Amino acid sequence: MFQRILIANRGEIAVRIIRACKALDIESVAVYSTADTDALHAQLADEAVCVGGPSSGDSYLNMENLLSAAIHTGAEAIHPGYGFLSENSRFAKLCQSCNIAFIGPSADTIAKMGDKSQAKKLMKEAGVPLVPGSAAEVSLDEGKELVRSIGVPVLIKASAGGGGRGMRIVRNEEDFESAFRAARQEAEAAFGHGGVYIEKLIENPRHIEVQILADKYGNIVHLGERDCSIQRRNQKIVEEAPSSIDDDMKASLFDSACKAAEHVGYENAGTVEFIVDEDGFYFIEMNTRLQVEHPVTEMISGIDIVKEQIRIASESPLSITQEDISFDGHAIEVRINAEDPMHDFRPSPSRIDLLHIPQGPGVRFDSMAYTDYLIPPHYDSLIGKLIVHGRDRPDAILKLRAALDEIIIEGVKTNQTFLMMIALSQPFRENDIDTSFIRTHLKRLLSYAS
Repeated sequence: MFQRILIANRGEIAVRIIRACKALDIESVAVYSTADTDALHAQLADEAVCVGGPSSGDSYLNMENLLSAAIHTGAEAIHPGYGFLSENSRFAKLCQSCNIAFIGPSADTIAKMGDKSQAKKLMKEAGVPLVPGSAAEVSLDEGKELVRSIGVPVLIKASAGGGGRGMRIVRNEEDFESAFRAARQEAEAAFGHGGVYIEKLIENPRHIEVQILADKYGNIVHLGERDCSIQRRNQKIVEEAPSSIDDDMKASLFDSACKAAEHVGYENAGTVEFIVDEDGFYFIEMNTRLQVEHPVTEMISGIDIVKEQIRIASESPLSITQEDISFDGHAIEVRINAEDPMHDFRPSPSRIDLLHIPQGPGVRFDSMAYTDYLIPPHYDSLIGKLIVHGRDRPDAILKLRAALDEIIIEGVKTNQTFLMMIALSQPFRENDIDTSFIRTHLKRLLSYAS
């Protein structure tokens, strides 16, 4: 087992990883930018090193400074968290060249699954269902021919990225060329690679993902599925586990996710994402990192995913088998952001004058915030993740509403009331959700929240 781990991240996920290190009696090293001098993760770690200025490029994305900090502090491993360099194959490879363990899959796996076209090819080989579309990146002329073949609507997606960037929906063939060029331009600006591929657009599906763990000895387990259908601009807002899909489809999903991991020789924690409709399910992508929403899986399985990540990276076998894993109750996670829903969810970084965190059985709040903490404007707007666990979905919704009502965050505009409106809404309570939920109900939710 490692003696010291450097955490190449900030915010709530850095605090989360520090907790796991403490639980394993491992020393932690935090890195921080000059904008994060007073950040909680820098205070909780055993050691903290400033790695650059406020810009992410100068600090949390500065590979040279991060590796220098790891070497200087004697860290044997680096945990990248999520975001930043967590899915950067070059960084994983540099860690290896410096004899520092990267707590995640290999650089080769990250590269293969990060290229969406190559990932689709590998999944086809593994027998995982795919959305009809191109098997690889396409040119404009190839795209036009494909659209004529499979028909509209189609989705143009960036090969090298995610988060909705480099993505365009085309509903009319005459709009295809302009959308194709716009998607390529946005992908080039966002990811440094303008390649795109095309898929048939599956209208208003559910977004279901399967959490897997795999060690270097060929052991693979799944930790069930999560429903992440409630999204805004392809960014998840509400996540829950388990989903409401039937048991037969769940079994097929789990089988496909484990096949996917086995086929690419996956190691560590990962997530295989699918879209699901009445006709079946289709592979979207594989996230080669820890997910923001991993706590809902932890709440129903009792398994600390971050601790398992660390064990796997230290070349220990999985501490669990599939037979050891069982699921209890229902968990829901919502993301509390420093943003103003009434003004197009505009980020609102400012000082927290008062923070009260909800408590009680089955309530968890993963955060880096505290009273008098100044939320910097340089990074994402996440304040914390509220996770609740109930005996079933209705019970979990009641706990979510109670916890949202108990949270006090003064001095900062947040989406707290907007999330409460979701929790109170009849479609959510009746589990009438899919990826169009926010788009369909936004005006009504905002009118209630005003």
